[in-house]
Amino acid sequence: MELIHPGERLDDLQLAGMRILQKEAGFRFGMDAVLLADFARVEARDTVADFGTGTGILPVLLRGRGKGKTIHAFEIQENMAEMASRTMALNGLEDCVTVHALPVEQALTVLEPCSVDAIICNPPYGTPGTTLQNPSDTLRLARHQTEEGLKAWLVTAFRLLKGKGKLAMVYPAPRMLELMQLMEQAHLTPKRFRLIYPMAHKAANLVLVEAVKDAKPMLHPEPPLIVYEPDGSMTPELKRIYHME
Repeated sequence: MELIHPGERLDDLQLAGMRILQKEAGFRFGMDAVLLADFARVEARDTVADFGTGTGILPVLLRGRGKGKTIHAFEIQENMAEMASRTMALNGLEDCVTVHALPVEQALTVLEPCSVDAIICNPPYGTPGTTLQNPSDTLRLARHQTEEGLKAWLVTAFRLLKGKGKLAMVYPAPRMLELMQLMEQAHLTPKRFRLIYPMAHKAANLVLVEAVKDAKPMLHPEPPLIVYEPDGSMTPELKRIYHME
């Protein structure tokens, strides 16, 4: 099988020798995926599901950190899922990471209820009707919610997770309340969150949230994560996350 196709590039993640295939002109993973992989409490023995894997970056980052024994990655776009499968082959991860070319809502057709220890999710941030739709199908699907919306993903997460199983997500900070309310409606209790600030003097633009299935309400704020120093250099915390220190 040809592992690198025309129009693709192979990027070195500088993490345990891991590499990832990405389109030269198209959707590519961003810092939010790296921050989520660091934030997620995933044990080495866990069975994990990744909702909306895109390029497959989160399974690769988790495995590079020694997290997750078995990972099931779901991606609705067949071409992206196929490329993500080739990324797993390039990294020798075929035995522990399975990429399913399925919408998240159909995850229960391949996985048993209450069979997953942890779920990671970097969902589309755009809401139909409130953001301009990207004309590229790949970019549009990667950046905008489907008609079913986030609520269906959370219902699926509840059905897949074992008792006290964890869901870790990254989401726009201004919509944190909306996300937590939807989590609670799906019986996923927000337990831990961390706000992400581009710089110390700027407002938070992202939030990392962990919810636990059928847990008692008690929310634990974590120290803020500031990305850049005033001179534009990376903060020590960001360097730690990127394994640069």
